[in-house]
Amino acid sequence: MTPPDLKDAYAQVCDRIATSAARSGRRAGDVVLVAVTKYATVDQIQKTLELGVMDFGESRGQHLAQRVAQIDEFIERNAKLAAAAPRSKQLVPEQVRWHMIGHLQRNKVKQVVPLVSLVHSVDSLRLAEELHNYGARHDLTIDILMQVNTSGEAQKTGVAAPAVVHLAEQIDTMMHLRLRGLMTMAPYTDDPETTRPVFARTREIFEDVRSAGYVDPDAFNVLSMGMSGDYTVAVEEGANVVRLGTALYGPKPAGAGD
Repeated sequence: MTPPDLKDAYAQVCDRIATSAARSGRRAGDVVLVAVTKYATVDQIQKTLELGVMDFGESRGQHLAQRVAQIDEFIERNAKLAAAAPRSKQLVPEQVRWHMIGHLQRNKVKQVVPLVSLVHSVDSLRLAEELHNYGARHDLTIDILMQVNTSGEAQKTGVAAPAVVHLAEQIDTMMHLRLRGLMTMAPYTDDPETTRPVFARTREIFEDVRSAGYVDPDAFNVLSMGMSGDYTVAVEEGANVVRLGTALYGPKPAGAGD
């Protein structure tokens, strides 16, 4: 995808988010777009930064470290150019927020946590405990989302819907974790409308957790739902974070690994 294509794709995504947000009584600015960089080129990520996007997501720990280093270098270089000739170079954000959106193995916690603002994929008590122990060792409070397997698909990780409130209660005892909200992935389908019940149910679970009293209601405010094929429906059902790769960067390149 060339940069002009990316600019057009981004504009189309923003328009669709705005339309969907309006249908749920919200503004486009209430929804955070996380650009998923799994199959994007470095040039595409840089162009995305220049469009004003500040949130990026990666699903693999090793790839995350590489991406963070590449983009930190680009931001630093851009800042130096802007300082030397402020009118000659388009400014990009001074910093970005990285999100861990894929399955996080417990032995990768120490590599991933220092690089990200939010871990979307806490799917078990054991992973929560590992994150909490890391936070305790480094005197950190780690922001997390609980991944919910709302659809009940055997091939997906995530906490079963009936166990969500109980795990939230357990996380509430971990002073080095801050549960910010929930994340889910709907089944892959050619018809986005069929994902609506999954997103609606996740929103209900989100409200159940809030009302159970185990979270800070001011901090528990993130509902991460929706990917490139279904994000408009997710926003209509209450998502305020969407994770988009293909919608911005095009389909997975031929020969690319998982």
